[in-house]
Order: sequence, then C-alpha cells, then structure tokens
Amino acid sequence: MEKIETARGPVGVEKIGATLMHEHIFVRNPELEQNYKNAYWDDETCIALACDQFKQLKARGIDSIVDLTVLGLGLDIRLIQKVSDRLDIDFNIVMATGYYTYKDVAPYFRMHGPGRRVDVSEPLEEMFRSDILSGIGGTTIKAALIKIATDEYGFTADLERVFAAAARVHCETGTPITTHTNAKKKGGLDQQKFLKSHGVDLSNVIIGHCGDSNDIDYLQAVMDQGSIIGMDRFGNDSYNSPENRLDTVVTMCGLGYADRMILSHDAAVFSVNTEPHFRAKIFPNWHYNYVPDTVIPELEKRGVSKAQVRQMMVENPKRILGPRR
Repeated sequence: MEKIETARGPVGVEKIGATLMHEHIFVRNPELEQNYKNAYWDDETCIALACDQFKQLKARGIDSIVDLTVLGLGLDIRLIQKVSDRLDIDFNIVMATGYYTYKDVAPYFRMHGPGRRVDVSEPLEEMFRSDILSGIGGTTIKAALIKIATDEYGFTADLERVFAAAARVHCETGTPITTHTNAKKKGGLDQQKFLKSHGVDLSNVIIGHCGDSNDIDYLQAVMDQGSIIGMDRFGNDSYNSPENRLDTVVTMCGLGYADRMILSHDAAVFSVNTEPHFRAKIFPNWHYNYVPDTVIPELEKRGVSKAQVRQMMVENPKRILGPRR
C-alpha cells in the first residue's frame, strides 16, 4: 500500500483524508526562551492544548495537519512526539524538513560547507536527507515535505544555497517542496524559475501564501506551470481581507483550478512571535477551526461544489504527499 509519513509512522494514502496543508503547532525561539521565559508557554499546558485542538478538528471532519515548523522556526520534534503519543484519536500529524529564513543562514551554515572554513559536504542537504530517510532530530518521525522560503529580499546568495540543497534532495528522494512567498512581489514565479532550473518537476511543488494575492493573472501563471498554490492564510487578515480570500478561491474554482489549490491557515497552537492572547485579540479567526467552520460553508454558499471542496481538502493533499510516480 502507498504510504505517507506521519508522526506515528507511515499511513496509507487513503487515511490522510481532509488535510490542512500549511499549519504550525509550536513556533518558538529557543535561545530567547531559554534566557527570557515566555509567560504564555508551559510544556504540559501547550501539549494538552494541541491535543484538544486536534480533537476539535477531527470532530469537524479534518483528519490530518501538516506542520511546516522547520529550522528557523524553533522546531522541537520531541514536543511533537509527545503530542502524537498523547493524542488518543485517529489523527495524522505530517512533518517537514527544511530551513526558514528570508535572507541569511545562521553562522553555523556560513562556516560549514564545501569550500568554507569548515570544509565539509553541504550540511543543509545532509540534514534534509537525514530527516526524510532516517527521521527528524534522531527520532523515527520522518519528514514528508521540504519547506523553504523567500520574501521581500528575493533570492539572496544564502537563499539560493537553501533552495539548491532542497532541489537536490527533492530530485534524489522525490519529497515534495512547499514554500513561503511574498505574493505581492509575485515571488512564486521566481521560486518556480529557480527550482525548475535545478531539475524540480513543478507539479511536486506547493507555492505558499498565494491567497495573499488577488491577482488572477499571477495565480494562473503559477498554476499553469503545474504547481499547487497555497490559499493558506485564512484567518490572518493582515495580508488580505476574508472577502478577497474567499472571492479569489471562488474565481479560481470557476476557472477550473480546484485541482491546484489547498486551503489552510498558517496558524499555530502557540507562536512566540504572536502569542495566543495577541492572536485572539487582533486576529480572532486565525485558528485551525476557521476553514471547516467558516471558509468551506462560505465557499459552498458562493457556488463552489462539494466535489471541488473535496478536491482541495482531500485529493490535492493525497497527490502531493503520496509517493512519487
């Protein structure tokens, strides 16, 4: 049977079900928090909160969540293991490897690598490969995607290095790539150009945060090259309004692109960057339940069919996460 890697090990593709493809569980800053305790973080409380939120999702028909918290976002795989072990329902947590930065890599990576002061093989590539083939951080939890990012600075030399490492590991393992972009700068097109030039089949790529844009020509240009686009910040109104996000998905479905979109939030159980009390006050809809409770019913009211919703929530995740042909 074809399998998808999850925090509990591989599961059959058909078990992945309705999936939120771009989320986070715990976004942290270990160096900051080790020295300056965050008043809103407590291991046991946050683990329990995560389990409760996944139970709420399951009750709403969501079967899986993809956690794109990677290096640069404070990944602690052992906390994810604790959440998975404690969760007493049939629910899938899918993890990613990768590196998240808008401009520069950390000093360790500047010092280590081919031709660098510590002249070794590319550590980013080795880390990505190990996370996919052996398990993240010495655990048995294997990554099912590679997460990378560009933003306002475009492709810096460091980001070219990250993308090249991701492309090489993708071509070797078949692991899909998912990205963070600056949609207003049409960053997805630059990402596609780079990845394609490095041998990546763009149908195995999700270009993230495209829901921040209402530029139909841009979105079509990205999808017409084969990639899935992330309509993945529902509930975060700082980049686009709820009405615009909904209208754009409706328009794209009407144009026949339901097979190249995923719906999600880019939300978190806890983020040290925007703690729960801040999110609840400023972005009250930025939580995991918003897509099943509000977005999907609103899309259906506006003429999006149940088959199209299933395509975006079930079939597209199955295709991108499933084994490569």
